[in-house]
Amino acid sequence: MKERVEVMLTAEQIDKRLEELAEELYQEFGDEQVEMVCTLKGAVVVTTDLAKKMKMPVTLNFMSVSSYGDSTESSGNINVKMDLDEDISGKNVLIVEDIIDTGRTLKKLKELLLFRKPKKLKIVALLDKPDRRVVDITGDFTGFTIPDAFVVGYGLDYAQRYRNLPYVGVLNFDEE
Repeated sequence: MKERVEVMLTAEQIDKRLEELAEELYQEFGDEQVEMVCTLKGAVVVTTDLAKKMKMPVTLNFMSVSSYGDSTESSGNINVKMDLDEDISGKNVLIVEDIIDTGRTLKKLKELLLFRKPKKLKIVALLDKPDRRVVDITGDFTGFTIPDAFVVGYGLDYAQRYRNLPYVGVLNFDEE
C-alpha cells in the first residue's frame, strides 16, 4: 500500500483561522492571563502557533493522557502519562486540542481539570469531527468542523509520521 496525503486545509487557511480564534479568546478572557494546557503530542503545533497570536499574557503547560480500553470498550478512565507541573486552581485554563474525535479522553480530561478548581476552563480545538463523537462534549472554540476522514499534518500523525506537514490532509492508502 502506498500512502498519499490529499490537502484538506491549507497552511494559509489554518493561519487565518488561528488569528480569528486568538481574537475570540481575547473576547473571552480579555487581558487576564491564560494557562494554555497542551495535550501531547498532537496539539503542540496548534498550541505554539496559537500562543504567538494571543494578545493576553499566556503560560504554557503540558499533559500527556491516554484512554484505557480499546475502541469498542471504554472503562471511562484516563491514564495521565505526564501531569501539569503547576497548580491551576483559581487560574484561567485553556485546554488546547488538535482534534476532537470520539471525545472520550477529552471529556475525562476536562472533568479531571475541573476537579482542580480553575477560575475558568475552556477548550479550543483546531479540528472537530462530530460524526465520530460517542460522548457529550464539544469545544468552546473550534477552528474547523471536518467530515469523518483520517487526517494528518499540523501535529496530527499516522504512526508518528506527518506531524510536521504545514497543512491538514486526508491520508489515503492506494494499491501499488
